[in-house]
Amino acid sequence: MRRARPGAARGGAPRMPAAGGGQAGAGPHGGPLRHRESRRLPAAAPRPATPPAAARPAALALVTLLSFASRFYRLPEPPHVCWDETHFGKMGSYYINRTFFFDVHPPLGKMLIGLAGYLSGYDGTFPFQKPGDRYEQHNYVGMRGFCAFLGSCLVPFAYLTVLELSKSLPAALLTAFILIFDTGCITLSQYILLDPILMFFLMGAVLSMVKCNGCANRPFSASWWFWLSLTGVNLAGAMGVKFVGLFVVLLVGLNTIYDLWDLLGNLSLSLVMFGKHLLARVLCLILLPLALYTAMFAVHFTVLNKSGPGDGFFSSAFQSQLIGNNLHNVSVPEHLAYGSVVTMKNLRMAGGYLHSHWHLYPEGIGARQQQVTAYLHKDLNNLWIIKKPDLDTDLSDPSSPVEFVRHGDIIRLEHKETSRNLHSHQHEAPLTRKHFQVTGYGINGTGDSNDFWRIEVVGRKAGKLIKVLRSQVRLIHVATGCILGSSGKTLPKWGWEQVEVTCTPYLKETPNSLWNFEDHINPKLPNISLDVLKPSFAEILLESHMVMIRGNSGLKPKDNEVTSKPWHWPINYQGLRFSGVNETDYRVYLLGNPVIWWLNLVTIGLYLLITVSTAVALKRGVQLTSELKELSRIMLHGGGQIALGWLLHYLPFFMMGRVLYFHHYFPAMLFSSMLTGITWDALLKFCAGFLLPSTTARKVYGGGFLALVLLIMYSFYLFHPLSYGMIGPMASDPSSPMAGLRWMDSWEF
Repeated sequence: MRRARPGAARGGAPRMPAAGGGQAGAGPHGGPLRHRESRRLPAAAPRPATPPAAARPAALALVTLLSFASRFYRLPEPPHVCWDETHFGKMGSYYINRTFFFDVHPPLGKMLIGLAGYLSGYDGTFPFQKPGDRYEQHNYVGMRGFCAFLGSCLVPFAYLTVLELSKSLPAALLTAFILIFDTGCITLSQYILLDPILMFFLMGAVLSMVKCNGCANRPFSASWWFWLSLTGVNLAGAMGVKFVGLFVVLLVGLNTIYDLWDLLGNLSLSLVMFGKHLLARVLCLILLPLALYTAMFAVHFTVLNKSGPGDGFFSSAFQSQLIGNNLHNVSVPEHLAYGSVVTMKNLRMAGGYLHSHWHLYPEGIGARQQQVTAYLHKDLNNLWIIKKPDLDTDLSDPSSPVEFVRHGDIIRLEHKETSRNLHSHQHEAPLTRKHFQVTGYGINGTGDSNDFWRIEVVGRKAGKLIKVLRSQVRLIHVATGCILGSSGKTLPKWGWEQVEVTCTPYLKETPNSLWNFEDHINPKLPNISLDVLKPSFAEILLESHMVMIRGNSGLKPKDNEVTSKPWHWPINYQGLRFSGVNETDYRVYLLGNPVIWWLNLVTIGLYLLITVSTAVALKRGVQLTSELKELSRIMLHGGGQIALGWLLHYLPFFMMGRVLYFHHYFPAMLFSSMLTGITWDALLKFCAGFLLPSTTARKVYGGGFLALVLLIMYSFYLFHPLSYGMIGPMASDPSSPMAGLRWMDSWEF
């Protein structure tokens, strides 16, 4: 965190160049330097009157009250599932019921939703099947109220952040009013979603960071340690809700690097003291967040100890710990034998089970034979029978002797449900170039020589037996020499968005081409316990992150799903239907207050223009008055931190390949709103500074501020039904209360 150098102005004002840009003196060849003509901006009038210190707590109380009132107003409405409540409400239920599930986000947000539901009397029995399902007697208000509470805290957090950066009460108030009266922020805070939880920790981290920067002149004091530690706690919270919390981690990291670099250049600071600063930041901003983040997963895996819909995404060893899973506290035959019915799980993280079904590959995709895929869920279509290459052996005869499968054997895998053999040939795989297609072929087990596979165990010698769960095996196609594997690529809709299975001619050993046998059914063999397979917590933590990362990258838009592009977001191009479609429905539409969002967009361009103009003026040697220097410092330093936060929370979405939605912009919108408060406050002060007498300047400044606030409030009055619900004609109908307010054709209300 930033620490002022000795001799620098409190608050870290940058050192300004001397008038004229340098000293008069001899040039490099002894000739006189030409003096540049000094330019001085007109003296500014006395700044508008500073409100008394007592006004700040009163203002904070006012904006906090308005924030909570706007978020809790009509909170129970509508009394049915809205948009993504179907996901996150259901996941809260899973925590209450201790049922294991998989999600692409870290667990903290869902755990807190589940805890809020539990404490408010919700019993976890509502199914959350689809949007529009009525809650009836189920207590859902507690979970909505928890999210609304955290969403309400964003306003005082933003107010205090801007106040710390600008030392201007009007700038902080303008920021607060923007967030209070934004319809999008209200809507996003009123439902069972992760977004208000994420933004709560994000804004908490930013506020703690700037507060710690404000304590730079008294390092290692109690307040300095408090804000530094709280920054670390909030970073862990942001990361624990969604992986986009990494963006605020990056913001704090860049601030810390700049801070340490500044301290390193302070020659009055000993290296020992610099080392203490470095260690304090490592402790509070790296080790503390990592410890808390790891603890979240420890709680997550401890609570979710029952088998559920997420089992199939994880390894067999992990599943054996889940109560109710078919691998938990069960005994299976230890060694593989001919005639055994098995499932094969790919060792790639979230590689899935070897799977087939009756559907064929479409025309133009290799041979038109039965699809073979990797499927992440338990399913009867995952079952295969291990058979010998010849068809004469009757393995179903109870009197026939048991014959074990050994390393190096040639086998045939027959799909139990369809009686077709696992097959490969030199047709190209659907998605992966230079890999061969894998299909189901034959009738009732009768196929051809392309159905034969040689089974090998990693690290074993020929003739050794194959152990269930513990042996890592590869299947080598006898005819072509390729190896069966899961590419990890998601098939299109004709492949039911399951994972592609190929036969790779490249013999490099990777988890993609390794399998283990999980389920094993053979009534002729004795069983053993699976307790010896319990994985360590570190292994579970690593596996869960690999599964989440792959799940995120695999998110693709569904049919008729409303998605958006990042360039749509700042211009408020298109909203999201939270509830209702028709005139008779209770409709809620996620859309930002147009006046606020377009004001924020204009302000970003205005801020860029002001900062460039200021930098050019300083470079040209323009002397600034003390007040303009202070405004320049606030714009370049305070505004710069906020502008960097906006960039870090917006630009990365242009590089993401996953499906994107409008609500992904709201963390960046918080930063653009704070930038609007800082920029317009500085701009009004600058304009007022050229007007004399001082009473006129105060009137111009106050009038400009009041005009902005009234404009924001009036636009909220016009658009508030978007957040609080609409029933009746659509906006295209002249009799609708929203008639004339559909300013863009892409808005759907």
